Amino acid sequence: QVQLVESGGGLVHPGGSLRLSCSASGFAWANYGIGWFRQAPGKDREIVACLTRDGDKTVYVDSVKGRFTISRDNAKNTVYLQMNDPKPEDTAIYYCAATVRFFACPFSKDEYTYWGQGTQVTVSS
Repeated sequence: QVQLVESGGGLVHPGGSLRLSCSASGFAWANYGIGWFRQAPGKDREIVACLTRDGDKTVYVDSVKGRFTISRDNAKNTVYLQMNDPKPEDTAIYYCAATVRFFACPFSKDEYTYWGQGTQVTVSS
């Protein structure tokens, strides 16, 4: 059974830090590219960051560049999103997803095959 399970969400103050994790099972994780998406109330789901299979390419949406870092540990079947200096506009449900386009870093959610259930991140003072 394919599973992606996010964890680490919660309430964080502006300027603080938070690390999201996504653990995978049931498929050949190491052969997939990985993306983190988010969806705020009333808005479309958008890409936050993505990482190729080999970790040789990362892409970030402009609004998080310099603040968020995506990484993966294939030995643990886990991908991370380190969120530094979060802002209230980062408040959303965060999802991890896997794409067979392991060599690219697609921004479209239609390119991703497997999805987690999401974890809520709230940035507020």
